[in-house]
Amino acid sequence: MDPPALLVARRPVRARVGVGAAIVLVLAGLAIAVLVSAFGAHGSSESIAPPTASATNGATGGARSSPGGATIYIHILGAVARPGLYLLTDGERVLDAVGAAGGFTATADQSGVNLARLLVDGEQILVSEIGEVPAAGSAPGAQTPGGKVNINTADETVLETLPRVGPAMAKRIIDWRTKNGHFTAVEDLMSVTGVGEKTFDQLKGLVTL
Repeated sequence: MDPPALLVARRPVRARVGVGAAIVLVLAGLAIAVLVSAFGAHGSSESIAPPTASATNGATGGARSSPGGATIYIHILGAVARPGLYLLTDGERVLDAVGAAGGFTATADQSGVNLARLLVDGEQILVSEIGEVPAAGSAPGAQTPGGKVNINTADETVLETLPRVGPAMAKRIIDWRTKNGHFTAVEDLMSVTGVGEKTFDQLKGLVTL
């Protein structure tokens, strides 16, 4: 056994070592917390490039099966690699429809296509060629094969082709659906400020969902 005097001499050394180790651990913990906070404070953003015919792996055979969600039918025509009827999923966007069709061709006028817009079951998307002047009511998803204007997808220009609908009315229609979601019935048009019974009577046979 060590003499009593030696035991007394060792105790302060052990105490100093213990305090030093605790300080090192505290400093290491603070350094880790600062690093985690620095990395976590910065968000991230991603730029999504429009699909092109050469870069997009779309559907083959004219249809695509998408997991989850209700199935919707989309007819896409014009300047895409594989025009046709496609099966997509409710909640997908025009970007997905263009991708399913193989992407834009080199001559597609991409400025006329809102890739962020949500798709609507049964709509037709027409992608124009650069320099092509689209016919009235032929904006992507704006008009059905029967010639009626789709009030859920038509832009202001197309809405203005309707009787009694000017720029201000067209904007109110778009503002209403932006705030409330898609029209669920043609009669919902009467909820838009300025659309009374007389105006609605003129519109109801010319519009669809």
